[in-house]
Amino acid sequence: MGVEFSPEQQDFAAAVAAFAKREAGTREKRDALTDHDAEQHNAGVYGKMAELGWLGLTVPEEYGGSDATMVDMCILLEESLRGMLPIGAIGPTLITGGAYAKFGTEAQKDVVLRGIVRGASQSISMSEPEAGSDVGNITAKAEKTNDGWLINGQKTWCSNAHISENILLVVRTDRSGGKHEGLTMFHVPANTPGLKISPIELMGNQKETNDLYFTDCLLPEDAVVGEVGNGWRQLMTGLNFERLILAAMSLGAAERAFEDTLQFISERKQFGRPIGSFQALRHRVADLATEIECTKLLVYSVAAAVDANPSKTFAREASMAKLKATEVSKQVALAGMQMMGGYGYAREFDMEKHVRGALVSTIFGGTSEIQRDIIGKTFGL
Repeated sequence: MGVEFSPEQQDFAAAVAAFAKREAGTREKRDALTDHDAEQHNAGVYGKMAELGWLGLTVPEEYGGSDATMVDMCILLEESLRGMLPIGAIGPTLITGGAYAKFGTEAQKDVVLRGIVRGASQSISMSEPEAGSDVGNITAKAEKTNDGWLINGQKTWCSNAHISENILLVVRTDRSGGKHEGLTMFHVPANTPGLKISPIELMGNQKETNDLYFTDCLLPEDAVVGEVGNGWRQLMTGLNFERLILAAMSLGAAERAFEDTLQFISERKQFGRPIGSFQALRHRVADLATEIECTKLLVYSVAAAVDANPSKTFAREASMAKLKATEVSKQVALAGMQMMGGYGYAREFDMEKHVRGALVSTIFGGTSEIQRDIIGKTFGL
């Protein structure tokens, strides 16, 4: 029973797990790589993964990647998050790279995709103060000038923009049609004049998300990614890719929270025996293990379906995977904290960090409520 991997995929999963144990296998190693709260990304570890060829897994071969399968990508993400590798930029980078691979010009692909292969971070910016789940409410604008495109407006919740080389920006170029019309993607190097990147203070003092302020930011005419006015449809074609990335990451995070919980309740003694031997906790562990197994089967079945039919969006299935994986990750982390008692809330252990990461996973990349709405609509409701 379970997900069946080829011998090569089994070896790959084992290699990523071994790398994670070697680089970040203890709390001391992880704390040496990052600030426990603030920093979620270590460029040195990320660079080592680039040297191994793992970051270019989904990049076409002509740009230095290996053009691997979605299943392979999910293996990388699951094992990386399970091993608590400090590579917070990998999700936004892969999501951004997927859009460039589909719609970028040859020059844009050469810069961004080759950058991903060598270990450069990339970001995508859609959200605004009044345009989160309602992406069609974007008001930041790009105006055509004789010199190119003039960008003005504020974007928010842009993950890892402060460490990224480039930002894939979605703004409005036309207001004459419906709210989903007239959106356009732009290639923006992070050091472009007129762009200010400002960190957002997050729970636990995490520093990974930013506000972006564009003030008369001039981009060249060829900065358009894809077609002018076609940004919404371009975004929609990448949803299966984005949601699988987030689902695989949440799966790995859930597995790690479960493993940490199991270790603690097997060692912690109260009333003369390990607390895990009490029925109340045994039954909770059984439920969590079942939920994780169901999640893994769903995530990899969707990945295999996308590999078999890459032109299909799989809106229902990809949303199910993202919904299930993130909600299970939250469920496991909160249950782990409860079973660990006060120790689950203490910085001495990783569980409080697991909880912080799991809580936000049901919000970013489309909230759980949005995923449910999408799934419901696929049934004609």
